Amino acid sequence: MWRRYQHLLDKSTPMVLHRWIFLAAIAFVFALRIYVVQGFYIITYGLGIYILQLLIAFLSPQVDPEIQELTDGPALPTRGSDEFRPFVRRLPEFKFWHSLAKAFGIAIVLTFFSAFDVPVFWPILLFYWLVLFISTMKRQIMHMIKYKYVPFTLGKQRYGKKAAPTDEMNTGRP
Repeated sequence: MWRRYQHLLDKSTPMVLHRWIFLAAIAFVFALRIYVVQGFYIITYGLGIYILQLLIAFLSPQVDPEIQELTDGPALPTRGSDEFRPFVRRLPEFKFWHSLAKAFGIAIVLTFFSAFDVPVFWPILLFYWLVLFISTMKRQIMHMIKYKYVPFTLGKQRYGKKAAPTDEMNTGRP
């Protein structure tokens, strides 16, 4: 059984769009379940905290420049290969997706047990989560700015000829 599961994971690795669509469907089912039963806000809050933790790991570099600077001190590149290093995430995209899918699956299962439906005032949990999200993301963005890294790439930068500007606007007609 474990081999089949691992085989399915291996086959799904190159299908990035399909995986994220599947995750969006699972998240929609979870949100619909929470909306219909009007409960399990503690489960939702815990899931939100876990998603925030995964997101921070996804946006963070594998080697934290702050820790590296403290241990080694600032260093200049000594070889040409040291000058540019691509961004390597602490949590790769596939593991990020897989952890999210497992978390949503577990959260859906937990909503079928009434022991986890603790009565709480959900706006307070939502407000606290938003404050936590904003402060954490602010800290992460400041870290990105300080150490000059961008966790997203839009493909390889291409150099080539620029297209000559066309003179379509000036056709000579009044």
